[in-house]
Amino acid sequence: MLRPIARLFVKYAERYIPDPYLYALILTFITALASYAFTPSGADKIASAWYDGIWAILAFAMQMALILATGVALADAGPVRWLLGRAAAIPRAQAGAVVVLFLVAASASWLNWGFGLVAGALLAREMAKRIRDVDFGMLVAVAYMGNIVWASGLSSSIALASATPGSALNIIQKVTGQTAGFDRTIFTAYNLVPTLLVFLLLPYLLIAMAPAKPEMKRADPERLQREDTAPEAPAAVNNFASRIESTPILTLLLVGLGLFYLSRVIAAGTFSLDIDGMIFFALMLGLILHWRPIRYVRSFNRAARTVGPILLQFPLYGGIMGMMTGTGLAAVIARGFVSFSTHNTLPFWSFVSSNVISLFVPSGGGHWAVQGPFMVPAAVALGVDPAVTAMATAMGEQTANMIQPFWALPVLAIAGLGIRDIMGYCVMALFLGLVLYGGALLIFA
Repeated sequence: MLRPIARLFVKYAERYIPDPYLYALILTFITALASYAFTPSGADKIASAWYDGIWAILAFAMQMALILATGVALADAGPVRWLLGRAAAIPRAQAGAVVVLFLVAASASWLNWGFGLVAGALLAREMAKRIRDVDFGMLVAVAYMGNIVWASGLSSSIALASATPGSALNIIQKVTGQTAGFDRTIFTAYNLVPTLLVFLLLPYLLIAMAPAKPEMKRADPERLQREDTAPEAPAAVNNFASRIESTPILTLLLVGLGLFYLSRVIAAGTFSLDIDGMIFFALMLGLILHWRPIRYVRSFNRAARTVGPILLQFPLYGGIMGMMTGTGLAAVIARGFVSFSTHNTLPFWSFVSSNVISLFVPSGGGHWAVQGPFMVPAAVALGVDPAVTAMATAMGEQTANMIQPFWALPVLAIAGLGIRDIMGYCVMALFLGLVLYGGALLIFA
């Protein structure tokens, strides 16, 4: 029963979903028109808010680019690629492939969203080389679906910001004077239960909606193999420069410096797993797994290519975010949901409004900067733990990502596909995420 529904979504996605860059352009003008219609802002204020937003996002854009690039370089390390190859060799047919792929991608995304996106895309390519009867578009869609749990995991931008004292995005601390550790956000029943159910139920949904053999769009294994075979490096000249490039001593010294720093902050009790910390861990682990400095340099240079499409669109989304906040449009949306919320329903409506705002502000941290200033005071007024509204916002961001193509860009770049090839399948994951996370907020929070 689910297969024809999925095919219907795939059909309409192929016909009507534009390139992600055009999607961002369209959203820009929709936001401008909505700002003009629903706020007292004039054209001058809207244009100024748009321009200011373009540059206000640069620091966060650099953080996101580094998370992605270090995650790609980490996934490209020999031991990690060996693990991906072993995982790709487990399934023999499409049903097993989508299950294994989702579990790996989702587990990796729960640990680190950048690593999850990259590991999922690389594993999808490996599986397409080995399994003949498998729809490559669905494989890549499944690799991206692992992202549906990222904001409920250890690299959640909102949870990390809420746990970091002095963070510019720690809205909870600014309003209440307290920080919200992972014991109030990530490691709670209202977050862990739906996340576990996603791990258990989504594989069954994938099997049920997988296309039959006559409908499969197969990849070209030989093309994938050619693309994944790195050109041989020129023969090294045995001189001082080549020896410096290849010696692991410098890598060990740098990683040792990193470990020394970690030991100091842990001993001082000031350690926190924030966004910078996740970049640091990915960098250190990637360096040690690549072993030789020049190997990591080459891998990171290749990884940087996947960042390009994101960097192109970050200014556009920065402008959208600028208009959403500068004109008060985000406040109009957030207050609209808060106006009919109660002590029992505020987390749920925070989740729903987050899904709406995420279509315009796909950045987790930037999203919280838009919605947090209205949700946290509302939570305090209604006697709700602000950490719950923070996680409800994070949950809405990760479910909305299933139909917001922004974070699919690195996956598509690695796979060599377009957004039309995967969006139809991702809609089905969106429905499941809405039910599970929205229901958990009503039951547990």
